[in-house]
Amino acid sequence: MNSVLIVIPAFNEAKSIAQVVRGARRHAPVLVVDDGSTDGTAAAAAAAGAEVLIQTPNQGKGAALRAGFRRALELYYENVITLDADGQHDPREIPQFLQAFERGPVDLIVGRRRFDQMPLVRRLANTFGQWLFTWALGQTIPDNQSGYRLLSRRLIEKLLDHTETGFEFEVAMFATCLKSRYRLAWVPIRTIYAGEASHIQPLQHTLNFIRVAWSTHQRMRGPASG
Repeated sequence: MNSVLIVIPAFNEAKSIAQVVRGARRHAPVLVVDDGSTDGTAAAAAAAGAEVLIQTPNQGKGAALRAGFRRALELYYENVITLDADGQHDPREIPQFLQAFERGPVDLIVGRRRFDQMPLVRRLANTFGQWLFTWALGQTIPDNQSGYRLLSRRLIEKLLDHTETGFEFEVAMFATCLKSRYRLAWVPIRTIYAGEASHIQPLQHTLNFIRVAWSTHQRMRGPASG
């Protein structure tokens, strides 16, 4: 069985994807899932050395991740590392995840950022999410929105039937891991922002957070899965 595949979901990230792929390929093979981009993301990723899956039309980050997970299982990979395509995750930190897995057993390793180094709007959103999903999951969740993660094969297999999109799917990773009585671990990562404008819509974002947190809380109160 192969060791680790790096899966990068991407939507219109032609400016940054090549650099991210080149950095990640120093550590493991890379699969980019192009989620309906219209700016040449797929071509840039392929030129940088990644295998590319294209899904059209745009279906959301959750669907892109599941497509990458299915490909990893087809190729018999033991683990998947996910990171974002926009350059906010430093590929040089991939060894931290691999080392944490080797110290295992562990099924979900999440990169923990420093909220005090984020722009104000993101800091508020992440702090609110930290509090809300700690309550929903019944366990301290320092960073629920970080997309820099390592997942075990058995956790990936349990996630394929989920239908959530966006950050809901990333919350489902936590819920599935904890409900299955798998181990969750954290590694510190750099907090990287380049001064780009936030796309958060405060009211809609808050209402969506509350809805997902409530459904997650209800799910966690049900019987544990094997």
